[in-house]
Amino acid sequence: MSKIVLFGELMLRLKPEGKERFFQNPKFEAVFGGSEANVAVSLAILGKHTEYVTALPDNAIGLAAKNSLRQYGVNVNSLQKEGRLGIYFLEDGACQRPSQVIYDRSSSVFALTKPDEYDWKHIFSDASWFHVSGVSPALSQEACDSVVKAMEEAKKAGCIVSLDLNFRKKLWKYGKEAKIVMPLLASKADLLVANEEDVQNCLGIPLKNYNTPLESYKNLCQDVKKAYPNVSYLAVTLRHSYSADRNGWSAVLSGKTGFYESANYDIENIVERVGAGDSFAAGLIYGLTTFSKDSDGERKALDFATAAGCLKHSIPGDFNLATKKEIENLADGNSNGRIQR
Repeated sequence: MSKIVLFGELMLRLKPEGKERFFQNPKFEAVFGGSEANVAVSLAILGKHTEYVTALPDNAIGLAAKNSLRQYGVNVNSLQKEGRLGIYFLEDGACQRPSQVIYDRSSSVFALTKPDEYDWKHIFSDASWFHVSGVSPALSQEACDSVVKAMEEAKKAGCIVSLDLNFRKKLWKYGKEAKIVMPLLASKADLLVANEEDVQNCLGIPLKNYNTPLESYKNLCQDVKKAYPNVSYLAVTLRHSYSADRNGWSAVLSGKTGFYESANYDIENIVERVGAGDSFAAGLIYGLTTFSKDSDGERKALDFATAAGCLKHSIPGDFNLATKKEIENLADGNSNGRIQR
């Protein structure tokens, strides 16, 4: 089985228990996560051969981070170096109080690693797909250069390249703007995943108002594909936030064979929002590499991806632990949540 390669930073995540505020209670939940790592875990659980490439500190914390992916079947190809692991703090929102994230990733091992330190030729041997997100080039010039190099080497190796735009305003602090960097990366991608704010903030392409929301998103996809003719697939996730506990969730896909709209999920009593977009990206990659290449396959891939993202809202932590059967059941319309005996 050809492998799917993913490149990014694996972080320690610290979160107060339940819906508490930062330091309302001295206890923090500690898990590992990160955009590309989340995608890798989902794909491995779905049965794909995944290789996650990163740089980790050469200590017990770095080993624990690596093992957090290995336990789900992800092959971790990491540089081991002196330094620190990136951290992010998450405060889970409730009702009308939004969740918030605080990053502590400056000068992490991953952020300081240069592109020529990775053995790209070995990394992309037997690879068919490469995935990265806009989080990584936002961290530092070194990380940005590594992403560019990785995408170039992936294309040389004949891989399909997917890019989740993933705009994070709090991270672009080293002197480069997303609108300068991300268009270069988008020009090297075959598949783009985004929401409309990502498209605006990364590519400078606005969502224009047409007669219906669906028509507006269809035209947004057309505008992006016109600007980036190399892009074969563009998936846009649509989230309507009624409160921190209730969201509407759906997506559209502009593929090789047509434009498709997913089912809309009304998600109440959200357990966790973090990782839903990564779960969608993983589901889409799974679908596009598994289902038929015709219009039915593209539609099925979108439905599978949207259902995967929906189920992530029910699972705490960064990783989506939903199985293929669970995702397929939801995509087929079984959404009542009745106990399975």
